[in-house]
Amino acid sequence: MKFIVSSSELQKALQTVGGVISNSQSRPILENFLFQLEQNKLTVTASDGETTLVTSLEVMSEDTGKIAVPAKIFQDFVKTYNEQPLTLSVKNNDEGTGKQLEILDEKDNFAVALDNEEDYPDMPEFDVAKTVSVPSGVLSEALANTLFATSNDSLRPVMTGVLFQFGEEETNFVATDSHRLVVYKRTDITSDEPMSFIMPKKPLSIFKGILSSINEEVKIDFNENMAKFTLGNHIWVCRLIDGKYPNYSAVIPKENPNVLTINRNLLLSSIRRASIMSNKSTNQVRFKLSGNILHLHAEDTEYANKANMQIPCDYSGEDINIGFSSKFLSEMLAVLGSEDIVIKMSQANRPGIIEPVDGLEDGESILMLSMPVIGL
Repeated sequence: MKFIVSSSELQKALQTVGGVISNSQSRPILENFLFQLEQNKLTVTASDGETTLVTSLEVMSEDTGKIAVPAKIFQDFVKTYNEQPLTLSVKNNDEGTGKQLEILDEKDNFAVALDNEEDYPDMPEFDVAKTVSVPSGVLSEALANTLFATSNDSLRPVMTGVLFQFGEEETNFVATDSHRLVVYKRTDITSDEPMSFIMPKKPLSIFKGILSSINEEVKIDFNENMAKFTLGNHIWVCRLIDGKYPNYSAVIPKENPNVLTINRNLLLSSIRRASIMSNKSTNQVRFKLSGNILHLHAEDTEYANKANMQIPCDYSGEDINIGFSSKFLSEMLAVLGSEDIVIKMSQANRPGIIEPVDGLEDGESILMLSMPVIGL
């Protein structure tokens, strides 16, 4: 088995799928890439047992075959090259106890010991129950606005992923960690029948990295347990998170008479500055609204640190004094792309709703909710 490949194209393929690989003491074969050669097409597979990522690239070859290549050492090695052709061939090692991958560049040669490719698990197959298509740009935007708000709490696994919720009138992408909630809505993407699933964070984070570079439809096949994403020559197959997603609509206040409109960057920079003086266990900043001035207050009584700021804004409603987490607010404001935002509030012990005023496409809306921080 022998083939010639561009070092930069090979490096790009390894980066595309390599993020899923982790040290697996129980299944060491998964610490390898699986290379499958079919003449001029090289397919590269990586898996952690839950998620399998596949991509392919063109090479020069007349051979067929497959090998298991140690991921870390091989990826680190390929990274050392700028653009140039590499010749890779499989040979028996000098001791005759196994196979090795010989790598030839323009003047030097190297060898990497190979694992047993027959131990590598097959690509998961499942009976497809439903199929939907989403433009790659829409999915990229949806993930950019939701992934940061997922939970890391393994005791509440449904919150560690993103809910994909397809309906007859709209599609929602939802994330929450119980302290904040994000609903990214598209009314230009619909389904003939309601359907939903919860995707794990890890494959979505890897997937997000290549979505913006490919302007194509993403085909999603899924059933109750598995999902398969196909985009160009990339395939992701992963196990879905089992469980019922929380009724997120129930926590969104319906009546919010107190409305603050403010420049997003101005508020973000102010919160970041004030948070330096905040209590490090609560990260609380308080919004005191009266007239068209936002009084921003943060305090750490243990060290006598304090911040008091006045920020111009447009405000309609009753005077209100409400606390939020500066950490969560900063993260939410940072992912939005609008010039101005509105914050809708009802009472000091109820969540605040953040929505962009501008910068949205037709059929696109974003709702972010932050639970209040009580006290101080």
